[in-house]
Amino acid sequence: MVDEQFKQQVDAYVDEVWEDVVADIDRLVRHESVEDLSAAEPGKPWGPASNGALVEAERMAERLGLEVTDVDGYLGFADVPGASGPDRHIATIAHTDIVPVGLGWHFPPLEVTRKDGYLVGRGVQDDKGPFVLSLYAAHFFARRAAAGETLPYTLRCIIGNNEETGMGDVPYYLERYPEPLFCFSPDADFPLICGEKGLYQGRFTSGQVAGEKIVELDGGTVPNAICGQATALVRADAASLPAAERIAVEPAGEGLVRITATGIGGHASMPAGTVNAIGVLARYLLAQGLAGAGERDFLELLVTLTEDAYGRASGIAAADDKFGELTCVAGTIRTVDGRFVQTVDSRYPTTTTGEAITARLSELAAAHGCAFEQTSGDAPFYISPDSPEIQALLATYAEYAGKPDAQAFTIGGGTYARHFARACAFGPGDFDPDKPAWVGGEHGPDEAVSEDALRRALKIYIVAIARLMELDL
Repeated sequence: MVDEQFKQQVDAYVDEVWEDVVADIDRLVRHESVEDLSAAEPGKPWGPASNGALVEAERMAERLGLEVTDVDGYLGFADVPGASGPDRHIATIAHTDIVPVGLGWHFPPLEVTRKDGYLVGRGVQDDKGPFVLSLYAAHFFARRAAAGETLPYTLRCIIGNNEETGMGDVPYYLERYPEPLFCFSPDADFPLICGEKGLYQGRFTSGQVAGEKIVELDGGTVPNAICGQATALVRADAASLPAAERIAVEPAGEGLVRITATGIGGHASMPAGTVNAIGVLARYLLAQGLAGAGERDFLELLVTLTEDAYGRASGIAAADDKFGELTCVAGTIRTVDGRFVQTVDSRYPTTTTGEAITARLSELAAAHGCAFEQTSGDAPFYISPDSPEIQALLATYAEYAGKPDAQAFTIGGGTYARHFARACAFGPGDFDPDKPAWVGGEHGPDEAVSEDALRRALKIYIVAIARLMELDL
């Protein structure tokens, strides 16, 4: 199937549809598809905002000639039927939900802005842009099928809707439909991700101590993002508080001061170069004596949790030869019924376990007068880079990127791939030495992605799928 003529047809197709691709990315970005379980209802298990993006995506797939199935609002899928029938299928899986928009944007976060060869907006990189690529890759084959060229296997685009907050959509799907023969998720980086660290989340809850000097602590957007801004409402005189790096102080009513700490946010799995605002805030409050006895104990816990992002200060550090070091970050802090609640997110290698992390963090909590509980967890995932499916994808990337030595690697992030027996994460992110300084990353402000990189990724996906279809699966 894949020869020079085929690749020329792919090039022509991408040129033909590209403006439609960008327009469809914009349609999805306009949905603020953040999970809201408080508004969940039958058919909208992740809330109406997330469901709006799912419905939009399903309409796109229908318009592109795919056979669409909505799975009770948990997620959906869109097929190009193959000779194998629906149960024997090759799949892509991407997601239409997002993390909250957050602060610090210089561009409208809920629409696509074109600037300097980049698309800007929440989800253009993670994962609405890549999802739209998956639909258009399937559309390429749907048009050929309409002309009489039937695929050997059904091609299925799974439309996820709960990736950012728990991936509860995939288990629901797998209870009702057979596993793909092979599946890749365009929700990561090239060349190819063959393994993912274990995922772990938990939370510390203080005793009922809030209010003596600290009326409220609040910071972060989601547990799996490093906190970029955190605030404290405290009983103090603003005029008496000194200036400090990354700290802003302002009066907040009689006898009250609002202290805002600004850090450098980022994805929990990639803490290098970030600054956790929760730690900045805790250190300032302690230095200025802005804590009662119980509050001080909790702030000292926050200092320990933010001393490093690799679990060393908290005593859970670990490493192995596949995944490298464990990471552990403090994500969100809230004040609930007079108690402070601090979440943590850890990505761990094979040399430790979720049980071991829980045991150590429970000891740390007890030493600071707090309680700790694990809230979620998944074991590490790994597929051999020597498998024929992985080799087919790697060869396609290497050809289009001009990188013959491209190798599969492992990450600390968690993608949908970990939920399937034979799967991987495959682009579209790639190293960009010419990336402008203003370009933001996933989960942060000014999230942006190179338009040329997306165009190339669409070609890679079409050719890679064609090569997967040639395998004996």
